[in-house]
Amino acid sequence: MKNKEPKIIVKNLTKKFGDREILKNISFEVYDKEIFVIMGGSGSGKSTTIKHIIGLLKPTSGQIIVNGVDITNLSNEELIEIRKKMGYLFQEGALFDSLTIWENVGFYYLENTNMSPKEVFKLAQEKLKLVGLQGVEYLYPSELSGGMRKRASLARAIATNPEIVLYDEPNSGLDPVTSALIDKLVMDLRDNLGVTSVVVTHDLESAFTIADRIAMIHKGKIYAIGTPEEIKRSPDPVVQQFINRKAEGPITEELMREVIQKAKVK
Repeated sequence: MKNKEPKIIVKNLTKKFGDREILKNISFEVYDKEIFVIMGGSGSGKSTTIKHIIGLLKPTSGQIIVNGVDITNLSNEELIEIRKKMGYLFQEGALFDSLTIWENVGFYYLENTNMSPKEVFKLAQEKLKLVGLQGVEYLYPSELSGGMRKRASLARAIATNPEIVLYDEPNSGLDPVTSALIDKLVMDLRDNLGVTSVVVTHDLESAFTIADRIAMIHKGKIYAIGTPEEIKRSPDPVVQQFINRKAEGPITEELMREVIQKAKVK
């Protein structure tokens, strides 16, 4: 990977909301056609990180460089051009309830191009087939299972043939079989279409299955970056507690200190 040009560079990224520092000077690179997993517990800063990569959030300080362009100071119009090469899978899918599945998948083309509905429908069918969904084009999101909605959302995310896809907790709320199917789809997009992926998850089995490399984040700091095997061998006690699902360790001790501190303030 180190011989490749990075597709995404996150450099000294810091984000504050008021007095709360959510991300603390984090840096990493994502390479072309790589599946890069950002792993950590709830509230660790995972989702905040990918929202910066697509430009939904602006950093307090630091840089986000995508395909050689620093996006942190771009205008909305310039950012839209960058986003055309990116897809985003929201944690809850974020499908439009009032639109059919094919209209959801083809939404960008219906709203922003002169393509006919017939042409967009055909494109939507092709993308739905890629994620293993056929015959659902005229259904509404409420008529699909959670796993099917997640796959339909993925079809929408890849509708514009993006170079980069960002996934926010793609396995959240799914049964083990559907979760494994989503993992396979992520890997198929890399292997068959050359997509570069950044996947945010707290699902250990998924992370170690799909990742080329993993960044372990906790409380807004990166504690380790490496291949799945390197992460498993990490000497850091925070990493080891998390990946081995231990009840006792530095994460638990930190949580207890926070509870005690809040009690003292009250």
